Amino acid sequence: MPHSLSHVVSSGRTQEIIDPFTGESMAAMPVSTADDVRAAHERARAAQEAWAALPAAERARPFLRLHDAILDRRAEILDIVQRETGKARRHAFEEVLDVAGCALYYARRAAGLLAPKARKGIFPVATRVVELRHPKGVVALISPWNYPLSLGVSDVVPALLAGNAVVHKPDTQTSQSTLWTIDLLVELGMPREIWQVVLGEPADISDALMDGADYVAFTGSTKAGRKIAEEAAKRLIGCSLELGGKNPMIVLDDADLDVAAQGAIRACFTNAGQLCISIERLYVHESIFDAFADRLVRQVEAMKLGAGRDWSVQMGSLTSKRQLDGVVAHVTEAVDKGAKVLTGGRARPDLGPLFYEPTVLTGVTDDMALCRNETFGPVVSLYPYSTEEEVVALANDTIYGLNASVWTGDPARGRALAARVKAGTVNINEGYGAAYASYDAPMGGMKASGLGRRHGVEGLLKFTEVQNIATQASWLGFDPPMGMPYEKYADVLAGLLKTMKKLRLK
Repeated sequence: MPHSLSHVVSSGRTQEIIDPFTGESMAAMPVSTADDVRAAHERARAAQEAWAALPAAERARPFLRLHDAILDRRAEILDIVQRETGKARRHAFEEVLDVAGCALYYARRAAGLLAPKARKGIFPVATRVVELRHPKGVVALISPWNYPLSLGVSDVVPALLAGNAVVHKPDTQTSQSTLWTIDLLVELGMPREIWQVVLGEPADISDALMDGADYVAFTGSTKAGRKIAEEAAKRLIGCSLELGGKNPMIVLDDADLDVAAQGAIRACFTNAGQLCISIERLYVHESIFDAFADRLVRQVEAMKLGAGRDWSVQMGSLTSKRQLDGVVAHVTEAVDKGAKVLTGGRARPDLGPLFYEPTVLTGVTDDMALCRNETFGPVVSLYPYSTEEEVVALANDTIYGLNASVWTGDPARGRALAARVKAGTVNINEGYGAAYASYDAPMGGMKASGLGRRHGVEGLLKFTEVQNIATQASWLGFDPPMGMPYEKYADVLAGLLKTMKKLRLK
């Protein structure tokens, strides 16, 4: 067995995975039983204490090295990600950039974020308070198939830097990128046992995965996220959930139409639309609707589709037949109910078994599944609007609130409108990258799009338990001194508190 496959805790069963570009068998991956998952938790917990005892700066060293190492060896991992997912090479490269940037951000900041923090006590000088951060213990991390490198590794890194061990369940179809990264990090000095990997169907191993965890981090569907939240609540453990989206893009009447149309190509069709922060609803001011639609259609029809390592390809394949079937069902139903296809709208078996053309529709209405349900494919619907009030209401008329995009020639106007959109990230004159790749700022969803945040301070500290240690001076306590009557003590204490306020000591 290749060394990377040995990282999977498995009793020996295997599952075939398919190359999306060809439909042919690509590998037989080991899968795990519930007992295997329990064994992974035991190994992780045994390794975690020694890992947590290391200074945070020492824990960070392999992840500082990861930045350059993954960039230097990008050709290897790009090949793996493409074969697993079917995405275009340029979109696989976004994953490499994400892992490098996120690892560097947290490796440089972990020691400072985790260091003891002095906090103000109730009485200046007399009360000394220190905030400590302790690791949760063992984190169960469940990552999806659509961005296997990015959404797996970039969440594991802060969990490990916080002093935890991780039991990671990537999707079986796209698990080889995780295993390759573990190999690389072990070469760079990471202890092998702190990152355990299990594979298998949720019905078979999810109970064991949850039962052994002190915290759960999940990226995936809203339906699955609700179940994980329920199970975490039963055990009174924390969880973070990045879930689905039906993300809006708003083109204001002062936007540069050529720039906005080009931006929509990235926003809607990166990774064939299989991106939780991808744009699926595109609102265009009525005064520029026809002109924008014409530009967008021309640019979409000029897109280059294809398989393989050609950097000029603008969109690759869907990843599974389930995804293709879902896209076909959404578009077919919409057209049957009166929607109009401006371009696309058909599968492309001539390119590969899972290819579907980038598709733009108009006339999509509430009675169509495409209108409100996440399609998760290369499909976007155009809608005209009249006023800012109307478009804000339309953008917010969804159970989701993950990502949004505003295009305008006046950034201040765009920021003012963005603040009214109920989404965890809003990008001005970009579809998703500006907010997502700014690692110093939190990223996550409102409403049914999730709980908690990745990135920023919270993206690391969510994997810790906070502890408050307060030391009180013996010469000033919380009882009346030297036999003073309590009523007199209350007067003195009230006066002292008012004086401290006046002197801005509190």
